[in-house]
Amino acid sequence: MTVFNLPDLGEGLTEAEIVSWQVSEGDHIIADQPLVSVETDKAVVEVPAPYSGTVKALLAKTGDIVKTGAPLLEIDTGKDVDKGAIVGELETERPKKEQHEKAAPAKPAKAAASPAGKHAQASPAVRKLARDKGVDLAAVTGSGPNGAILTSDILAAAGGQVEGEELRGVRRAMARAMTRAGQTVVPATITERVDIDAWASDENPTIRLVQAVAKACRKEPALNAWFDGTRRQLRDHVDLGLAVDTPDGLIVPVVRHIGDSKGLTDRIKQAELSARERTAAPADLQGATITLSNFGTLGGEFGSLVVSPPQVAILGAGRISDVCVAVKGKAEARRTLPLSLTFDHRAVTGGEAARFLKECRAELEKPSTTKRKKR
Repeated sequence: MTVFNLPDLGEGLTEAEIVSWQVSEGDHIIADQPLVSVETDKAVVEVPAPYSGTVKALLAKTGDIVKTGAPLLEIDTGKDVDKGAIVGELETERPKKEQHEKAAPAKPAKAAASPAGKHAQASPAVRKLARDKGVDLAAVTGSGPNGAILTSDILAAAGGQVEGEELRGVRRAMARAMTRAGQTVVPATITERVDIDAWASDENPTIRLVQAVAKACRKEPALNAWFDGTRRQLRDHVDLGLAVDTPDGLIVPVVRHIGDSKGLTDRIKQAELSARERTAAPADLQGATITLSNFGTLGGEFGSLVVSPPQVAILGAGRISDVCVAVKGKAEARRTLPLSLTFDHRAVTGGEAARFLKECRAELEKPSTTKRKKR
């Protein structure tokens, strides 16, 4: 009889939440067969079987948070040593730069379907809540994007408000990250309003913002850095964290080397899609050197954002709107984009932040390069 423990998932992860078991007690399994889907810090991955055998006992339940090295299940193999399983490529010796560029991401897993409502669009956390409340997903109409079922839909179907519940999954990871930021970062925020009246009507704001961040980081590299409280490490390329709002919570996939414009539009779309569909691997959510939050698509003009250490800056873009401004002594309504730059004042000076924001503004105020009709 062999006890199989939760393997090291890499990227410094120390625990995972059980999303769904792919096997049951008594099942015969073969090596590399998916055993269980687990959720780490905002990513869902599959843990494969390390060898063949018969499942004798599941030692953790759906929803349990299991530490790395803790027992997962018993397998009758005739062996008595847990050789473990490797999920993704574990980086131990390579320099950090090479890790970010060459890390092999763990294979993501789609959320397992529940017997009831197996075709419903619902995150693992929402499915668990439905099971706990005895709600049939097939009978619930989702109010989220593309009909996705949200927590509020389950609560409504269960008969109204319930007592507070422990945070799980993405929201639990977000709470820990925000706590860490609040305990360490000394934030300061400066704002700017950008005249984008020269943009084409179908200009993609996110693409322009990403390009502006890349340009500003070259001009003022102090904002593209990591800081551990003692040492500041300027990064030699820009790996951009792209804040994405999802029904499960805030997820920030990383777009690598944004200074390289090759395939940039497709890479951004893929990063956003992987966040919304929960297919991003742990390696795809780590290693950002600066973050962009285009919250204006949801609402709001300016904001005091949260810097996630070891990063030292986050740029926020607010709602685009017409503003009356003076142009050659005359009042004109111009299309404008509000920007908010929050930075860690322990590592970044006000002058460095101002120069960075100035460069962003200069890049964003350039006319569209296409000849498409303006609004």
